[in-house]
Amino acid sequence: MQLPRWWELGDPCAWTGQGRGTRRMSPATTGTFLLTVYTIFSKVHSDRNVYPSAGVLFVHVLEREYFKGEFPPYPKPGEISNDPITFNTNLMGYPDRPGWLRYIQRTPYSDGVLYGSPTAENVGKPTIIEITAYNRRTFETARHNLIINIMSAEDFPLPYQAEFFIKNMNVEEMLASEVLGDFLGAVKNVWQPERLNAINITSALDRGGRVPLPINDMKEGVYVMVGADVPFSSCLREVENPQNQLRCSQEMEPVITCDKKFRTQFYIDWCKISLVDKTKQVSTYQEVIRGEGILPDGGEYKPPSDSLKSRDYYTDFLITLAVPSAVALVLFLILAYIMCCRREGVIQLVHHSAIQKSTKELRDMSKNREIAWPLSTLPVFHPVTGEIIPPLHTDSYESTNMPLMQTQQNLQHQTQIPQQQTTGKY
Repeated sequence: MQLPRWWELGDPCAWTGQGRGTRRMSPATTGTFLLTVYTIFSKVHSDRNVYPSAGVLFVHVLEREYFKGEFPPYPKPGEISNDPITFNTNLMGYPDRPGWLRYIQRTPYSDGVLYGSPTAENVGKPTIIEITAYNRRTFETARHNLIINIMSAEDFPLPYQAEFFIKNMNVEEMLASEVLGDFLGAVKNVWQPERLNAINITSALDRGGRVPLPINDMKEGVYVMVGADVPFSSCLREVENPQNQLRCSQEMEPVITCDKKFRTQFYIDWCKISLVDKTKQVSTYQEVIRGEGILPDGGEYKPPSDSLKSRDYYTDFLITLAVPSAVALVLFLILAYIMCCRREGVIQLVHHSAIQKSTKELRDMSKNREIAWPLSTLPVFHPVTGEIIPPLHTDSYESTNMPLMQTQQNLQHQTQIPQQQTTGKY
């Protein structure tokens, strides 16, 4: 397995392939600007020791080609197999990785990459990472351990740090040694430092970025932080002038003279560049001034002794239950008196019964009394002669069958109204 060359821009800095483990810089490159650690699994040992430096980008490649030989049936020499393989990485004894270590594998047919920037708190503490490979075709597994021994770095941290946002790269593309080397070479030409280290790489998705649409070969974007030992160059500080700040506020690209040195391969969003000068950072620690809201120092906490007197809660229990129970009982009695003893419905029922009784009595009385004759049956005067016309009924006439109004044919002495005679035919 041939290791990729680190630098191809003619710089005297070069990586040597001493062994198949962690790459180290040759002695001829003393005072170089890059301390990024790249490691690849060895085919000889299952467990591997690596020695990254705190505050320097650490990258470890999990090659599928190595793990293919771990799954039966074992391929013969020259035989090509392309089984899908995925990896699971975790800190030994824990379900996840350390906070500073990230892992990415885009597809089961690409290599996995562990990357991150070790912190100074983990210096001298070996970190064992369990790496489990899964063959998605045969469901076979293989497990190896990666022992990370974090070493302290000189001049850590570097006093001047700059973070760039590259829009046309994904994180796994930026982690490739050749691509990262080209970017650091462009930064070196602009910054001109004596020491330049890649500190960290972060995907834009980890910073709250949106997943790009799968059109026009759009990328997620990646943040790359580098550190140097000399102040920022005038080109890098151009983004801080008022004109460029105004253009950034209007979502326009600022005018940067050194952008052409990156534009051939990297599209940098200069509005998102971050320049940190740790030599000018003021400590945020403030002395606590005691005042309102801050209790005086009472010394060490003294817990109560074991010889505490027992307390009788029987009286408290009775009071707690008796008072609410008495109030509830009084309310219940008042409600029962209102509902049972002072019901308005009983009075209404008595009144209704009296009305029904009176109605029945009236109906019985109406059956026995004589019915008065209607006015139409009384004697009336003839409208023409003025004679009194006797009533149309006799005493023996049954009043119940007598109609109230008589027809004109039945009336005696009824005046006939002459009708106009018409001649001719219709």
